[in-house]
Amino acid sequence: MSDPAFSHAIPCCPTVAAIRALVGQWRQEGQTIALVPTMGALHEGHLSLVRQAKQQAKRVVVSIFVNPTQFAPNEDFSSYPRQLQRDLDLLATVGIDAVFTPDAGVMYPAGFSTTISMVGPATVGLEDASRPVFFNGVATVVAKLLIQVAPDLAIFGEKDFQQLAVIKQLVLDLDLPVTVQGGPTMREADGLAMSSRNVYLSTAERALAPRLYRSMNGVKDGIAAGQSVPSLIRAAKTELEQVGFTIDYLVLRDASTLAEWHGRSQGRLLVAAWLGKTRLIDNIGIGYVDLDGHIKE
Repeated sequence: MSDPAFSHAIPCCPTVAAIRALVGQWRQEGQTIALVPTMGALHEGHLSLVRQAKQQAKRVVVSIFVNPTQFAPNEDFSSYPRQLQRDLDLLATVGIDAVFTPDAGVMYPAGFSTTISMVGPATVGLEDASRPVFFNGVATVVAKLLIQVAPDLAIFGEKDFQQLAVIKQLVLDLDLPVTVQGGPTMREADGLAMSSRNVYLSTAERALAPRLYRSMNGVKDGIAAGQSVPSLIRAAKTELEQVGFTIDYLVLRDASTLAEWHGRSQGRLLVAAWLGKTRLIDNIGIGYVDLDGHIKE
């Protein structure tokens, strides 16, 4: 059942048959199961999702698979960091129960011809505007992982906020028997959202990167003070562009639907921006406007 290439305390299952056999044993024992899907290159953000899963399920599976179908030809599939042994060492520190490590041949065998096409939250002009193949690839691989592992609970990071909305819609539409939860964005001490792609940043870019989070909080504070949302966003974009960012989007949306935010619901400020060759994404909650015109969390 375990991959002999890795001598490790955690069962490492490289095939669908292997993970299903292990999960089947747990099911016979009446144990609840959580899945934390990842593409590896793990960091504290991923470990926080594992800890959240451990609080709610008896058994926790982490999947590690760099999914080729969510990368466009001009994106970083070939250079995306892959460090399985380090990932296993990190996971051992939080005490998970199994790692599912399929390769592309397992996930997309010869003759594979089925994909999932998403609309709804996948087509609201955010990530989909810059990455048109992304969410169909995400939806297809996540559906496969949920069917393969059959967890009771699956946890995804809120840093990828639109992705989380897409996955919730996927599970709802396909009647998949799993609860999807978001896990809070974990940040470095200076506010930069943790991401596997942060390793691409040069030293100078890494020093600038936290400006993204500070600018978002400036917009949030301005909204709370009653200032104009369009003016605040324009000013934030200008400030970021002046220090070297190239903005894909900086928008305020309804946190539930990702439609335009009109104040009477929870809002979400979302940003994607390039810093050199690195694309950073982040988001924060805004709250809603109460009847007195005040922002409430």
